[in-house]
Amino acid sequence: MDILGLRLCGIFPAGKEPSVRTLREWTKLRRIPHHRIGHFVYYDPSEVSVHIRTKLKVPARG
Repeated sequence: MDILGLRLCGIFPAGKEPSVRTLREWTKLRRIPHHRIGHFVYYDPSEVSVHIRTKLKVPARG
Protein backbone atom coordinates (compact mmCIF):
# COMPACT_ATOMS: atom_id res chain seq x y z
CA MET A 1 0.00 0.00 0.00
CA ASP A 2 1.30 3.46 -0.78
CA ILE A 3 1.47 6.42 1.59
CA LEU A 4 -1.97 7.80 0.69
CA GLY A 5 -3.58 4.41 1.20
CA LEU A 6 -1.83 4.02 4.56
CA ARG A 7 -3.12 7.39 5.69
CA LEU A 8 -6.72 6.50 4.87
CA CYS A 9 -6.78 2.75 5.64
CA GLY A 10 -8.33 3.16 9.08
CA ILE A 11 -5.44 2.43 11.45
CA PHE A 12 -5.44 6.07 12.59
CA PRO A 13 -8.43 7.71 14.34
CA ALA A 14 -10.88 9.45 12.01
CA GLY A 15 -10.03 13.11 11.64
CA LYS A 16 -6.61 12.63 13.27
CA GLU A 17 -4.70 10.98 10.46
CA PRO A 18 -1.08 12.11 10.20
CA SER A 19 -0.22 14.22 7.19
CA VAL A 20 1.67 12.79 4.24
CA ARG A 21 4.59 14.95 5.30
CA THR A 22 4.57 13.39 8.79
CA LEU A 23 4.41 9.85 7.36
CA ARG A 24 7.33 10.61 5.03
CA GLU A 25 9.34 11.98 7.96
CA TRP A 26 8.57 8.85 10.05
CA THR A 27 9.65 6.72 7.09
CA LYS A 28 12.89 8.69 6.68
CA LEU A 29 13.64 8.36 10.40
CA ARG A 30 12.68 4.64 10.27
CA ARG A 31 9.95 5.07 12.87
CA ILE A 32 7.43 3.02 10.92
CA PRO A 33 8.12 -0.18 8.97
CA HIS A 34 8.22 0.15 5.19
CA HIS A 35 9.40 -1.77 2.14
CA ARG A 36 11.30 -0.25 -0.76
CA ILE A 37 11.03 -1.68 -4.24
CA GLY A 38 13.18 0.41 -6.53
CA HIS A 39 12.30 4.00 -5.70
CA PHE A 40 8.76 3.08 -4.60
CA VAL A 41 7.92 2.82 -0.90
CA TYR A 42 5.17 0.49 0.29
CA TYR A 43 3.63 -0.13 3.70
CA ASP A 44 1.87 -3.12 5.25
CA PRO A 45 -0.97 -1.66 7.34
CA SER A 46 -0.92 -4.53 9.83
CA GLU A 47 2.84 -4.11 10.44
CA VAL A 48 2.46 -0.35 10.85
CA SER A 49 -0.49 -0.76 13.21
CA VAL A 50 1.35 -3.21 15.47
CA HIS A 51 4.49 -1.07 15.42
CA ILE A 52 2.60 2.09 16.36
CA ARG A 53 0.81 0.36 19.23
CA THR A 54 3.99 -1.12 20.68
CA LYS A 55 6.85 1.25 19.80
CA LEU A 56 5.52 4.77 19.24
CA LYS A 57 4.40 5.60 22.76
CA VAL A 58 4.59 9.19 23.88
CA PRO A 59 5.90 9.42 27.45
CA ALA A 60 3.72 11.22 29.98
CA ARG A 61 4.79 14.61 31.18
CA GLY A 62 5.53 15.24 34.80
